[in-house]
Amino acid sequence: RVWKDVHNACVQHKEFRLAYICGLNLIVHADELQEVIRQYEYNGYIDELLQLLEAGLGLERAHMGMFTELAILYTKYKPEKTDEHLRLFWSRLNIPKVIRACDEAHLWKEMVFLYENYDEFDNAALSMITHASDAWEHSRFKDIVVKVSNLEIYYKALKFYLDEHPLLLSDLLVALTPRIDHTRVVQMFKKSDNLPLIKSYLISVQETNNLAVNNAYNDILIEEEDYKSLRDSIDNFDKFDNIELAQRLEKHDLLEFRRIAAHLYKKNKRWAQSIALSKEDRLFKDAIETASESRSTEVAEELLEYFVQIGNKECFTACLYACYDLVRSDVVLEMSWKHGLTDFAMPYLVQVMREFSNKIDILEKANAERTAKEQEREKNESEIPLINPAGLGNQLLLTQGPGQGMAPQGYGNAYGNINNMNYQGF
Repeated sequence: RVWKDVHNACVQHKEFRLAYICGLNLIVHADELQEVIRQYEYNGYIDELLQLLEAGLGLERAHMGMFTELAILYTKYKPEKTDEHLRLFWSRLNIPKVIRACDEAHLWKEMVFLYENYDEFDNAALSMITHASDAWEHSRFKDIVVKVSNLEIYYKALKFYLDEHPLLLSDLLVALTPRIDHTRVVQMFKKSDNLPLIKSYLISVQETNNLAVNNAYNDILIEEEDYKSLRDSIDNFDKFDNIELAQRLEKHDLLEFRRIAAHLYKKNKRWAQSIALSKEDRLFKDAIETASESRSTEVAEELLEYFVQIGNKECFTACLYACYDLVRSDVVLEMSWKHGLTDFAMPYLVQVMREFSNKIDILEKANAERTAKEQEREKNESEIPLINPAGLGNQLLLTQGPGQGMAPQGYGNAYGNINNMNYQGF
């Protein structure tokens, strides 16, 4: 009570050196701290109040209230000192109370710092987005946003970056990739017609084989006319609308994209459409490969007939080679004879004759071996002796008679004794 009275008198008479001594004994009590602050503030002695509280922080009995109140006073009267104070003593502050003071003082950077250290990552991220001019910093924002619990903040962050920092989008997406919904991201950027901005992100997540990602990436490649990357994409990742893409590409101005359309038809076993597209562009090698892969005699022979009609003898021979096991030899022979292509069909016909000859040799060998085995079996059967030749009327000989010690039944001796006769030794 004495310290309080003396302190009040010293402040009233502006004896701040003595008030300083009294104040140090008062502010260590949480109950007295608020009254001391009100007295100094009411009289406008802000610098003296700040000096008093700064000195009190070094006391052994310094408590949380002193650190907190000094932080609040800094936000009001010395905002340039706020950041340093928070970084030094954030662990000894009543953080929610200081956050409110920072909000009222529009100290957004300091408020984000407190949110971050109070594990309020959602509020920290939202504050950086809302007050980007003062609080946003790319590397720091990335560290904070990956820790938020509400994933909707991810999409707010993407929208913010699209509007304010589009060149940093790819870097942000790399950080968000593990928890983000790829389909939703693609829809967001497709709606705003900004898919090229996230091309690197699409490449990095294409291994998930996501339908929306594949379609978006393929669209970018078509727009960039990068047919090599498009071909790799459709060969390695199959989740996309194959037929729709093929129909788009078959009317493309560039030949390589029309080739990709034929390739897509082939992958989907639409052999006729694929070959027709290759014929139209005179890509006969692609057509022959498609016919061979179809494993269809009808498709192969139709292509063979086409080469005959256009008079392309070399492709006729090439098709025979590639589709050798699909076309029928009689059809080839008739076709080559009718159109004077015997010389071009001769390699095929020679090979066919060779195969027929080999098959006949194999059959003859197998037949000879079977005949030899049958003759040997018949010979072995004829050499086996008969135990009971037919027509002799004799019974089979017994290989063993009754056991020793047993008398044959129905026979007696000269004396008529049957039951008591001993046959031992006979």
